[in-house]
Amino acid sequence: MMTNLGYTEKVLDHFKNPRNPGRIEDADVTAKVGSAACVDMVQLYLKVNHDTEVIEDIKFESFGCAANIASTSVTTELAKGKTLEEAKEVHFKHVVEELGGLPKHKVHCAQLATAGLKAAIMKYEAKAGKRAVDEDFVKRMMTGVLDPAKGLNIVAAKRVEKIEVDGRRIRVVLSKELDPETRATMAEDVTGALAGLDLEVSVE
Repeated sequence: MMTNLGYTEKVLDHFKNPRNPGRIEDADVTAKVGSAACVDMVQLYLKVNHDTEVIEDIKFESFGCAANIASTSVTTELAKGKTLEEAKEVHFKHVVEELGGLPKHKVHCAQLATAGLKAAIMKYEAKAGKRAVDEDFVKRMMTGVLDPAKGLNIVAAKRVEKIEVDGRRIRVVLSKELDPETRATMAEDVTGALAGLDLEVSVE
């Protein structure tokens, strides 16, 4: 059943009573996707059993609309108790389905939540030495950084001119077309996306 806001009762339930909210102080990995400039932003915290690779605990902090909070709440429910490999299969369509649907202009909230989950898993694998920190890794991590003007991630929006990886040193060159304020925000978001990996990140 849809409310007059276009949200299902389940969306409103997860918005008013989110599952797994908050942070894990001793989290094995954290991941931030979205941008404060775009209003929607999500930070995920994972606690993983190192032997079984089961996500034993997952929490989130969400800054955004009801759909953003509800989507992230459901994403944590779908991931908790699963192995990392199983959690990788959580798709934004599963989240939309679990919520009984989302308005068309809010589906990106489910995409953002699942992108955060995948980013957290990738960071965990990189920290464990199971994934190389290369150009492809950096590019994938930046798909969680949004361009507020285009409503796309900065890779899809062609805001990234160059990525250089030299061991633990990462250099990202952003588009020269960006105004100083937007550039500074994107640089902060890129640095945040790669935080916690013992990398030396430079964004120009």
